[in-house]
Amino acid sequence: MATTKIYIVYYSLHGHVETMAREVQRGVNAVEGVEGTLWQVPETLSDVILQKMKAPPKANDVPEIRPEQLVEADGFLFGFPSRFGVMSAQCKAFFDASHEIWETQALAGKPAGIFWSTGFHGGGQELTALTAVTQLAHHGMIFVPLGYTFGKGMYEMNEVKGGSSYGAGTFAADGSRQPTELELQQAFYQGKYVAGIAKKLKN
Repeated sequence: MATTKIYIVYYSLHGHVETMAREVQRGVNAVEGVEGTLWQVPETLSDVILQKMKAPPKANDVPEIRPEQLVEADGFLFGFPSRFGVMSAQCKAFFDASHEIWETQALAGKPAGIFWSTGFHGGGQELTALTAVTQLAHHGMIFVPLGYTFGKGMYEMNEVKGGSSYGAGTFAADGSRQPTELELQQAFYQGKYVAGIAKKLKN
């Protein structure tokens, strides 16, 4: 049986989405016969701006991806921070540059999930996912939401928790808050869940 390839494509400014992405990858790789690969979308901000924003260095073990490389994968998990309720400009620029594979509908029928980071409760925990679905739809990809399959973790009320039925999420607050154990568990679960569906679709 051929290996099912899942690309985890993300943008992370302060490291929150990267942390989630690595946990998503662990979940993907927990499924037998499925291989998860991490990719970063290209940065659009200058080094001067990044320095002023006190952004840490990008992960040197995760390569940048070009839109045309997406055709190599059987499924996807896209991760990004929220900007005013939508994906960050870096991710939008990446999708905007994917017009050639859009023209051929090379990604049509391939499953894709979404995960994210927002600043606070009103920062787009659901809206960011909803607005991102348009990118998947125009490519003909199959959006794979979590629903409430994560179980009791979806109903946690005793601690602050990101994520929703659309996917895994975290809160960054002023940048100092890091993903919690429960948020990471949901990210792991999402990776495993999407990987299982992608494997079924391929085989």
